[in-house]
Amino acid sequence: MLRVLTLSTLFPDATRPNFGVFVARQVAALAKRDGVAVRVVAPLGLPPWPLSRHPRYRGWDAVPRREVRDGVTVDRPRFGIVPGTGGRFHVAALTRALVPLLDAIRADFPFDVIDASFFFPDGPAAVALGRRYGVPVSIKARGADIHHWGHAPATAPQVRAAGRAADGLLAVSAAMRADMAAIGIPAERVRVHHTGVDLTRFAPAADREALRAALGIAGPLVLSVGALIPRKGHDVAIAALARLPGVTLAIAGEGPERARLAALAAAAGVADRVRLLGGIAHDDLPRWFAAADVMALPSSSEGLANAWVESLACGTPIVITDVGGARDVVRDRDAGRIVARDPAAFAGAIGDLLAHPPARDAVRAHALGFTWDANAEALHAHLAGLVHLYQAPRG
Repeated sequence: MLRVLTLSTLFPDATRPNFGVFVARQVAALAKRDGVAVRVVAPLGLPPWPLSRHPRYRGWDAVPRREVRDGVTVDRPRFGIVPGTGGRFHVAALTRALVPLLDAIRADFPFDVIDASFFFPDGPAAVALGRRYGVPVSIKARGADIHHWGHAPATAPQVRAAGRAADGLLAVSAAMRADMAAIGIPAERVRVHHTGVDLTRFAPAADREALRAALGIAGPLVLSVGALIPRKGHDVAIAALARLPGVTLAIAGEGPERARLAALAAAAGVADRVRLLGGIAHDDLPRWFAAADVMALPSSSEGLANAWVESLACGTPIVITDVGGARDVVRDRDAGRIVARDPAAFAGAIGDLLAHPPARDAVRAHALGFTWDANAEALHAHLAGLVHLYQAPRG
């Protein structure tokens, strides 16, 4: 039996049902494999009172310390964060908070390996904890954990040191592996581990027009999925829409940019054709993907966005920027277009796909290699291999 302790500050809870939902899906798929048992620790970082009363943390007090999700026990310890310090003390605080919990967990779940599913602060903390408990550690890089924390002055040395000390390393794409190498983490030690998609739930609609009508959309629909933050580039999509008469843009996501995006839509004269949907439950996203003609996401950085693969699985081509694993996903023009991050380029690519839509089956074919079964099989082999090497006699 392989006993895996998954450590992830990126994990959904009742207040953030879509936050790190792909990590939860990965855990569920891994836990279903024969010979594997999984326990999850999903810490919540909170600033001291009264900053903990900020709307960002609303409802966190009610998040249970322990729950069972998809048959897997999830512990949610709290650890202190200090605003204004650039994350410098996150790792030390997280490690201190986890020691008593993991001491207790170890009594009835003697985990063989720690799987850190986000690089910071999870990775450096996992390395310290792996040494304490005498087990190997794997760390996965997903995007912002390297692009932000791996370059921020206060945290970059900790990210780099953890990458060099971990027993195993994963990256969501080949491009992510190259980004890790660029900050001093040896590329030859990094294994590419693609995300998954539920191909049963994410599938083309039998009648796209009827589905669109049920959603209250008339005419061509472009969908954008992602948090309302500058990095996702929804402002670029809105500016592109101004060049696409008769097209509706629906944006699924929530975040601090909402008011600014609404103002931009009004200023561009397209407010009547922009629908800010807010946070859409992950289980409700398939019908939006299936209803759309194109999914557009002008991100400035990504690892390998799940939204890209989910859209393709629904037969909907994508228009994205040349970031992260974009070229792992858009391998030919049936899958969509990779373009510059500017309104004219996005409008041109979207218009081309609207005028010459690829067959939905041809689009979906690009998602068939991204399954949760394949993801779990690869992760199982990776973690089991680390345990085998760690336990092998040395001499």
